[in-house]
Amino acid sequence: MNPLRILFVCMGNICRSPAGEGVLAKLVSEAGLTAHIEIDSAGTIGMHQGHRADSRMRAAATERGYNLTSRARQVVAHDLDDFDLILTMDEDNHRGVLNLATTDNQRDRVRLFCSFCQNHAEREVPDPYYGGPQGFETVLDLLEDGCRGVITWAKQNRAA
Repeated sequence: MNPLRILFVCMGNICRSPAGEGVLAKLVSEAGLTAHIEIDSAGTIGMHQGHRADSRMRAAATERGYNLTSRARQVVAHDLDDFDLILTMDEDNHRGVLNLATTDNQRDRVRLFCSFCQNHAEREVPDPYYGGPQGFETVLDLLEDGCRGVITWAKQNRAA
């Protein structure tokens, strides 16, 4: 069986989505699901293509044991066919990805990330780029919560 493919999407692919990729990768590894789940991230804009994650996000993630190694890229139309689950960080990103969709099957793959959170009521993962250090911690708190929900979803949807 092919691995379950999961894509995280934020605006620039330098804060929230690469952090989501890193958090989920660690949880997938700890759950022994590395052979069953592939993870990537992308942004709705391409202005940071090729860049590493924001240094502040990398530092906050490293403090929690996450390694953010991906390079920014822009989401493209074929991602909606290539990935089984596309997790958007906020409503703007959600609309941007849905604008690429041409079929109901593609639209069904796109979900707001926070819908997987079990212990937080937030609907969106806030963009920490223009804020202080606490914003990056808040993002990681939400990602840790929601990624646990994604693991549960993945196990129910063929990853285990």
